[in-house]
Amino acid sequence: MKAGLRPTFPARLLALALTLVSAAAPRADAETAAPIIVGAAVALSGPLAPYDDGPYKAMQLAIESINAKGGVLGRPLRLVSSDTKSDISYGATAAQNVIDKGASVVVVTCDYDYGSAAANIANSKSLVTFASCAGDPKFGPDGIGPYAYTMATSSVGEAALMAEWANSKGFKTAYILLETDTAFDSSFAEAFKKRWVALRGADALVGEDTFSGEDPQISTQITRLKSLRRQPDFVVVSAAPPPGVGAIKQLRAANVNVPLLGSDSWDGDYWLSGVPKLDNMYFVTYASMYGTDPRSAMRSFFETFKTKFGRLPTQSNALTGYSVIEAWARAVERAKSLDADKVRRILDAFKDEPLLVGPTTFTPRAHINDGRDMAIMEVEGGRQGKTLGIFAAREVPK
Repeated sequence: MKAGLRPTFPARLLALALTLVSAAAPRADAETAAPIIVGAAVALSGPLAPYDDGPYKAMQLAIESINAKGGVLGRPLRLVSSDTKSDISYGATAAQNVIDKGASVVVVTCDYDYGSAAANIANSKSLVTFASCAGDPKFGPDGIGPYAYTMATSSVGEAALMAEWANSKGFKTAYILLETDTAFDSSFAEAFKKRWVALRGADALVGEDTFSGEDPQISTQITRLKSLRRQPDFVVVSAAPPPGVGAIKQLRAANVNVPLLGSDSWDGDYWLSGVPKLDNMYFVTYASMYGTDPRSAMRSFFETFKTKFGRLPTQSNALTGYSVIEAWARAVERAKSLDADKVRRILDAFKDEPLLVGPTTFTPRAHINDGRDMAIMEVEGGRQGKTLGIFAAREVPK
């Protein structure tokens, strides 16, 4: 293990994740009992669909597994959905649609900005609501309310991990390029800066700049970068496709060939055609989808997903959708009730709960995880798939 990175969570606990949900004995009456409705107010179309499609399908896998073993409280789970169409303003309508269909829990889009409207509606009705993978720490009691949870590893935790990894590789100087349109990217950039400066000192951050997704031309920013007295050993691209793809293409076209570092927003190969033969890029994500993850539970999940749906998910964040259902179903069973306040008390007592996505801890004040074992992936020759290892941050900025 490289210096500066803590040992990962025991693999044997992660391997339990695919089996624990089904530990309860089957109930003979589950098939005929009234179903419990799980509502998904997510983006099934539009630019956010790549982030929601995998978690949504993984929810189906988890529900099938639970129902095969007797359901929850002796009742089967049934998934209903409403497409937000990647429209922030439509999120509240989508949430109300699934609530009107009887949802006992509401799952929303994998992003704070795009998921918060739907989550606010569910929270206002005292319904437990989960984002599959909204990574901004505001998704929780301080931003949405006490019924809001996210299965993500926070942007802050991802950023700290990447800063520690860069330090372990011997890099000395960093530059941050931030796309300012999303809360996730902003909090990722700020946390990376804090952790990097703590590790290497203020002089180790040689510059930072911003751009907007509505105007992704960065020629001026590149000019400022190339005119720095000290050039960076690497550039943090705190952005996501599609605007981030244009930024990377412009950096490489300008012969800025240093390593590029990023968040899990870069997971999945759907954007790589925009930067042909891209090399020397590294990002953190939940797992490798390509059979190269050293954890057997992860490999098994993606094999099962591909068998069921005929293809891999767009991103490995599909794991979070599976674990939303795991977590909520487990909490309902322990509470012996669908009452949201009783379920919330169980969730708030989770301490390194072994879910497929990784050990999960919630408290009454923190409904997101800062530290989990995550994969660092390399983009090489225009392809993803090479896993550099499984790491977790030693220290996360507050």
